[in-house]
Amino acid sequence: MSTLDLVLALGGAAALLAAILPEVLARRPVSLPLMYLLGGMLLFALPLGLPEPDPIVHRAALEHITELCVVISLMGAGLAINRRAGARGWSTTWRLLGLAMPLTVAGVALAATGLLGWPLAAALLLGAALAPTDPVLASDVHVGEPVDAENADDEVRFALTSEAGLNDGLAFPIVYAAVAVAAVGGTGWLGEWALVDVLYRTAAGGLAGLLIGRLLGRLFFRARSDDLRLAERRDGFVALAATFLAYGVTELVHGYGFVAVFVTACTIRRAEHGHGYNNVLHGFVEQIERLLTAWLLLLLGGFVATGGLAALTWRGAAVGVLLLVVIRPLAGWLAQWRGPAGPRERLVISFFGIRGIGSLFYLAYALGQADFGVPAEELWAVTGFTVLASVVLHGVTATPVMDRVDALRDRLTASRDTPAP
Repeated sequence: MSTLDLVLALGGAAALLAAILPEVLARRPVSLPLMYLLGGMLLFALPLGLPEPDPIVHRAALEHITELCVVISLMGAGLAINRRAGARGWSTTWRLLGLAMPLTVAGVALAATGLLGWPLAAALLLGAALAPTDPVLASDVHVGEPVDAENADDEVRFALTSEAGLNDGLAFPIVYAAVAVAAVGGTGWLGEWALVDVLYRTAAGGLAGLLIGRLLGRLFFRARSDDLRLAERRDGFVALAATFLAYGVTELVHGYGFVAVFVTACTIRRAEHGHGYNNVLHGFVEQIERLLTAWLLLLLGGFVATGGLAALTWRGAAVGVLLLVVIRPLAGWLAQWRGPAGPRERLVISFFGIRGIGSLFYLAYALGQADFGVPAEELWAVTGFTVLASVVLHGVTATPVMDRVDALRDRLTASRDTPAP
């Protein structure tokens, strides 16, 4: 039996389970990512002769696979959002991006220097990699399929979806700062970093996404020729075309492709908000995302089963736990002070700062750019443990917590609709 045949068989089985398990696990206090993680640990613990999923040896491959998974997930998130973009309607999002994210980076960096004694570059990299909430693993707390009503997204699901859609791209300036500290040192890089990595790349990502989204939206829904009006053909794979086009073009002009893909998706959605083609595009992207996520989580489980956490110390584990139960919840709560979310919604939004595939991408990318003065095994161990802990903690709590939030919201709505005696 060849290794390739075994890998293909297991990959096919994982793909089949990706179609079956969502319905089987629906309304149960266990998430699909958690099941795949446990499955990967079991598979790689068996004497099957599977190749070891070493993120250091296969760093470049891991970087590109996780990159692909994230960009596809960002397209799905943007297509699913029903709320029109604006300063008021997206107030919680701006607060999470502008306040919670920098506070989370700072908190993780301080924990890494204080508990682990890491140099600034490594601590900053860890903060940047672990700060973004993940658009891939958070399906249980994100908005669902596109619907006609613009007010259909509740504040919790909308905030977590829109935050994940943008902060995966906005973490890049901090990653670049960590690379500059590691490679150059000092502060001479700050000016170029602020102008290029912060201002230009962010603006280029947003502008490119807006322009490409408008062009594609016009082509999909309003082309004069029936042959060019793709919305009439119901081809879901066009969502991949939009994803790759937005990402590739933006990266060619050195903008942030992650930002561009999410903005492109939101702009396409606005072109014809209630058109059924949005559901076709979203459904196709969701299937591809689910497939890639299944494979990546099997590999993450294999990383754990084959000793990937051997370099983890109790101090490194403490940094991950602090992020999940103290740093992110506190930063999220402070960022939403006097915001539109109610007290219970604020707690849920703050708690569900899910870490996942985006963190793996940023670490793989940065380790290919510079030496951070910390063994790569330690960086991977802390990051892998944090993602593992997030999958377990948030996977077990997502369904009961969101059910409770929905029940309270329905009760409040019913009491408002009941006429006074």
